[in-house]
Amino acid sequence: MMKRTLLIAAAVLGLAAPAFAAGETPVPPIHKWSFSGPFGTFDRAQLQRGFKVYREVCSSCHGLSYVAFRNLHQPGGPEFSEAQVRALAAEYKIQDGPNEAGDMFERPGRPADHFPSPFPNENAAAAANGGKAPPDLSLMPKARTYERGFPWFITDVFRQYSENGADYVTALLNGYEEPPQGFTVPQGGHYNHYYPGHVIAMPKPLSDGQVEYPKNEAGQPQVPETVDQYARDVTAFLMWTAEPHLEARKRLGFQVILFLIVLSGLLYFTKKKVWARVGGEVEGHATPPMTHNP
Repeated sequence: MMKRTLLIAAAVLGLAAPAFAAGETPVPPIHKWSFSGPFGTFDRAQLQRGFKVYREVCSSCHGLSYVAFRNLHQPGGPEFSEAQVRALAAEYKIQDGPNEAGDMFERPGRPADHFPSPFPNENAAAAANGGKAPPDLSLMPKARTYERGFPWFITDVFRQYSENGADYVTALLNGYEEPPQGFTVPQGGHYNHYYPGHVIAMPKPLSDGQVEYPKNEAGQPQVPETVDQYARDVTAFLMWTAEPHLEARKRLGFQVILFLIVLSGLLYFTKKKVWARVGGEVEGHATPPMTHNP
């Protein structure tokens, strides 16, 4: 019986393995994130570094239209100071109007404004990028994901793995490499190991030493200034833009679970007490046994 079970398990795993090995796109590696799991939280320093990478590298092509400047100050996010947010917003030009003369005008940004798009419209964005407009990054880690297949999706349920979008974005940013022999990359395309079809229009956006990180007391960067670190940091920041209330949601969920546990206990003891009294009344009114008179 044991031998038969092992053979069945081997057959199942054998059928599952080719789905990853023979698929056109490899499965991205799993990373360890501070916000993973039911008690995970965002790393404030990482979010601030990720915002720096987005602003210096990604913002020239990709918008962040669902995020307002004031969100950078709110709890659960990068938590910049109010003064930093006001100064940051003022560096942007926001189109407003019409004024009294009926004309549109530009003004310095305010904390209540959303991040402006790098292009005036989608057609202009497409024209400047080879015919395809770069996507908005506000929800990117939630919009881009992948299927892990059997049997991994079963284990993911128990370990509450939901960071496949973040893992994919990180892998994509690290996936630029020379195409293998025999693979032809069309003009205007770039080879990426983790992109579906392996040909992506976006050129490699990151390189080592591209973004300067805060220094420690010895004058050295607090974290490595490498492509892998940039990719992790900007992905964590985009994960926050996609779900800015993640920490509050997890905290509320934990409180609800505690409430339900306490409520279940109270209901159990209440039910036990009520039915104990009912049971006593039933026993007190029990029909006496019949006696036989000779």
